[in-house]
Amino acid sequence: MKSGEKYSRKDFLKTIFLGSLMIPFLQYCSKKGKSLLLKITGTNHVFGHKLWAKDFPKPTEEIHTKYLIVGGGISGLSACRFFSQNNENDYLLLEMENHLGGNSSNGQNQFSKFPLGAHYLPLPNKENIEIIEFLKECKIYQGDDENGDPILDEYQMTFPQQERLFFKNSWQNDIVPQKGISPETQKEMDRFFKMMDHFRDKKDLSGKYFFAIPLEDSSAEDEVLQLEKMIFKDWLHQQNFKSEELFWLLDYSCRDDYGLGIDYVSAWAGIHYFAGRKNNWSKKYKDQVFTWPEGNARLAKHFSKYTNGKSSPNHLVFDVKINDTIEVLSFDNIQKKTKKIIAGKVLFATPQFVNERIFNHKRAGNFNYVPWLLTTITLKNEFGGDEELAWDNVIYGSDGLGYIYDQHQNIDQILGEKVITYYRSFSTADCKKARKKLYALKEDQLKNLVLDDLKKAHPLIEDFIIEMQFHKIGHAMIAPVPNQIFGKQEVKQPIDGKIFFAHSDLSGISIFEEAFYQGLRTAKDML
Repeated sequence: MKSGEKYSRKDFLKTIFLGSLMIPFLQYCSKKGKSLLLKITGTNHVFGHKLWAKDFPKPTEEIHTKYLIVGGGISGLSACRFFSQNNENDYLLLEMENHLGGNSSNGQNQFSKFPLGAHYLPLPNKENIEIIEFLKECKIYQGDDENGDPILDEYQMTFPQQERLFFKNSWQNDIVPQKGISPETQKEMDRFFKMMDHFRDKKDLSGKYFFAIPLEDSSAEDEVLQLEKMIFKDWLHQQNFKSEELFWLLDYSCRDDYGLGIDYVSAWAGIHYFAGRKNNWSKKYKDQVFTWPEGNARLAKHFSKYTNGKSSPNHLVFDVKINDTIEVLSFDNIQKKTKKIIAGKVLFATPQFVNERIFNHKRAGNFNYVPWLLTTITLKNEFGGDEELAWDNVIYGSDGLGYIYDQHQNIDQILGEKVITYYRSFSTADCKKARKKLYALKEDQLKNLVLDDLKKAHPLIEDFIIEMQFHKIGHAMIAPVPNQIFGKQEVKQPIDGKIFFAHSDLSGISIFEEAFYQGLRTAKDML
């Protein structure tokens, strides 16, 4: 208003009134204009798909090694460790990605490390002596107390609160549905877990567990084999289980460990989830797991002393020929040239869908690889309000698997922004179709997919989000469908005593222990 102009009380109130009408509109525009930082990462499937064409230049460099390991996941790393510990240092490891670790990899932002795959390791069975030794080497297991119980580094284990479930519009401790369930459901829960206790201890006449880790040590009695030939859900119906809450819990558990739910995995695999781990090593810590902000990448890093100067990332192996020695062709994606590696023996610690392309033929059987989506979300520190975030946060009835609070073990007094990682497997009869659909999804589609799920428990979560990173894994893990565990023995066999195979998909279950034992036992056979 110009100097000297009159401005009446009526004009003033009118201005205030009109201004108040504008506030909701401005707030709407503010929210409408709010943009999140969205980013997509994933395994280097574009480079990997060059195996289909094999349009690589002729080799210009030749390398000689006694043992060649192809694949830098846990199986390959475990083999390197075994070679080194047995005074064999003439080996070379090749890996297609720009880092080692496979599904045990991680990312990092200014607030936290976060997993890009597997994110925890359960306590091993007391029979798993080799893994216990590995944990001692990692300074996770620090010896025994006066009672013979293991002393473990508690800073590398889950803190309270370990897990919670959003069930009937509120959070409850533990992921087993509890609040407001019917007496009939509670009876079914009790009966099911009593059956699992029985299976956990069950052995055959030779003393083998029905359900063991590693799976190779499990019994092959006919009763066991029959369980591996049928669908888990069919077995549950045979046992007269009907509870919706129990079926949800078992479906969630199978999707969490195997990628596929109870409609697809074998009864043997479904029972193994509960009976394979014996809870017999530690009395004090049996319900906890080892975990880290970066997930199992922490474990992968412990292998680094066995691969320093002996590993070459960004190398895609695309051809192999067997003569007196083995000739392997590998494309160096950094130097853009092909190398010929002459080796005495080769270990392919690579999944079967890769091996089929390298060897130009399907070796045997079908392997179902489930695609996964991981979403790391950076949130304002106020997210959660008075609710304490657990390490594992699960939403009942969700298509996803909930989220991990990556800073769960942070003991700093002052915290910055929060970082969580949301997991989602695509449980379906057609994994190939689901994989194509996942790769086709763009940033906004992925954002809506994830937020529609999380808003069931956190309706206002979008107001707190700073950044979302989507990580696509097309062939994340092998699914233990019927006949996967005991029906693929021939693909494990070496070729001419010179080419060996080790990968968790040969076990039929993608867990750290299986990959670890695959590499260790195969390297032992090679020596």
